[in-house]
Amino acid sequence: MIFKKGELFNGPGGLGLAAKNACVIHPDTGEEYRISHVWSNDFDSDACATYRLNVCEDPEDPSVHCGPVEQLPIGDKSVLGDIDCFAFGFPCNDYSQVGEKHGLNGTYGPLYSYGVKVLKNYQPKFFVAENVGGLQSANEGKAFIQILTELEDCGYKLTPHLYKFEQYGVPQARHRIIIVGIRNDHYKDGIEFRVPAPTTPDHFKTSKDAIMNPPIPDFAPNHELPKHTTKVKKMLSQIPEGENAWYPGIDENLRLNVKGARLSSIYKRLDSKRPAYTVTGSGGGGTHMYHWEENRALTNRERARLQTFPDDFRFEGSKESVRKQIGMAVPPAGAKIVFEAILKTFAGIEYEFVQPAPKLQLENLRGKKEITINEVEIPTKKAAILK
Repeated sequence: MIFKKGELFNGPGGLGLAAKNACVIHPDTGEEYRISHVWSNDFDSDACATYRLNVCEDPEDPSVHCGPVEQLPIGDKSVLGDIDCFAFGFPCNDYSQVGEKHGLNGTYGPLYSYGVKVLKNYQPKFFVAENVGGLQSANEGKAFIQILTELEDCGYKLTPHLYKFEQYGVPQARHRIIIVGIRNDHYKDGIEFRVPAPTTPDHFKTSKDAIMNPPIPDFAPNHELPKHTTKVKKMLSQIPEGENAWYPGIDENLRLNVKGARLSSIYKRLDSKRPAYTVTGSGGGGTHMYHWEENRALTNRERARLQTFPDDFRFEGSKESVRKQIGMAVPPAGAKIVFEAILKTFAGIEYEFVQPAPKLQLENLRGKKEITINEVEIPTKKAAILK
């Protein structure tokens, strides 16, 4: 059983690599359930080059369409071949808590609608959509309701959930909403997706383990050491692990002269005993993530390890372009767990699961004006639900 996948906003290939690596073998029949790439699209030429090289394994693969999604001939199967599954991590810029929070009124907020267009034209058996946790509160909660409603109206049973990736073996506190949709006719036939249970709910992988165990090999690409001024190095030498530029022990002549809000991620060192804080792809000096011990920012390869990309995964483009690609990607190791749960669902194979966030479901959201996420205890596991 091979599901043929289309993808929008493919980025460097976090979702694409996860789907490619996902494989389920039925214990009774020996039948393999896999996902194969058919076509994808992204506006960023470097990200497309990275995707072709690593996911398609062909740097010239024409199935990766680089350009504005508005110009993609969605529905023209002579250009974009037929598919029966779909993935899209639609742009988060206008939904992120650290952005300007324009939501549906922003430049990027409405782009989810092209995913809706794909669903209407191709009617894949299932889809996976991903975005930041801030999506649920954009436009006073109305944006999330609108997006879920439009996806549901395409003919799908939806299971949205806030995945805390550190609970799924990712060495990073990265919390993302993932929406899985199963086409209604399959759902009525008993194919019901369940949120896979956390794999590391009580023993998170630390940033030090991810970067040092095993050591990054000499052949690994994108591992150039960053350069810093003498002043920055001196300041970093006075910041303990887990602390940032506002640590009171920094000499006064080395402190930053900043008025107003003080972002916690500025020159923040990793805590070697905990998962990393969220890897990001944007921001100026001081936001590049900093080693817990050495007086420097992380290399792009170290950031890629925190995002669970393998060491032989080569990112194309300048150092800043690579940094952006890594920060915007979905951790493939975490997304693979979701894809394999979907494959097990179609194969009829049981797996451990938790209940989806009940008030993150559309039937509980209608009529709400504002939504906030709160963590509560459920039997033997933790799940994110809404207050």
